[in-house]
Amino acid sequence: MPYSKFTLSKAVDDFQLTIVEGERFLPEIPPINPTSLLKDTLKETVPWAVAVGSEKARSEGIINPILLEVKRQLNGAVSIFSGEEFNVQPEVDLTGYVDFLISRSPEQLYIKAPAVVLVEAKKEDLKPGLGQCLAEMVAAQRFNQQKQQPLTTIYGTVTSGTVWRFLKLEGQTVTIDLTDYPLLPVEQILGILIWMVQNG
Repeated sequence: MPYSKFTLSKAVDDFQLTIVEGERFLPEIPPINPTSLLKDTLKETVPWAVAVGSEKARSEGIINPILLEVKRQLNGAVSIFSGEEFNVQPEVDLTGYVDFLISRSPEQLYIKAPAVVLVEAKKEDLKPGLGQCLAEMVAAQRFNQQKQQPLTTIYGTVTSGTVWRFLKLEGQTVTIDLTDYPLLPVEQILGILIWMVQNG
C-alpha cells in the first residue's frame, strides 16, 4: 500500500502514535532573506501555479524552488529529493513515492540517512495530506534507525505551495501545528524549513 492510502487515523492506529493538536511547536525563528533568484522565480511562477491549480504545477512552480533555495542557503550541505521511491518497510506498508524529502546528507544520487524533513504537496485542502505525510515521517524515522543515524525529531509539512502546515514526530508522539502559514513573506517559510533541517 502506498503512502497516499494513509489517512491520519490509519497512520495513528497502525504505528501506535499519540497526537497533540494545535500546539505551536516552532520557536520564534528569524526570517531568512531569499536570494534574488528565488524572488524572481516566485514572482513569475506563483501566479502561474495558482492559475493552473494542479498539484504538479504547485510542486514545480512554488515548492521545488523554495526547497532548492534551502539547499542553496545551506551551501549544498543537504539533498533534496522529488518524487523519489522510498520503500522502507513493505511489511507495514511504508512504501511508495514521497513528493519531497530533505536529507541532511549532500549525497544527491540516492537517499542517504538521515532523512529529516518530508514535504507533501496538495492542491488545496491540506487535511487529507496529513496522514500521508505522517506515514512518510514514520518511514523516515525507521529508515534513519536502520542506517544507524537516528534523529530525535522528524519534521513534515503539508503544503499547497501558498499555504504551509507543519508536523513534528518525536518517538511515538506527533504534534500537528494547526496554524496555516502563508507563503508570503517567503522569508518566514525559508526560516522555518532551514531551522527544521538544522534541528531535526
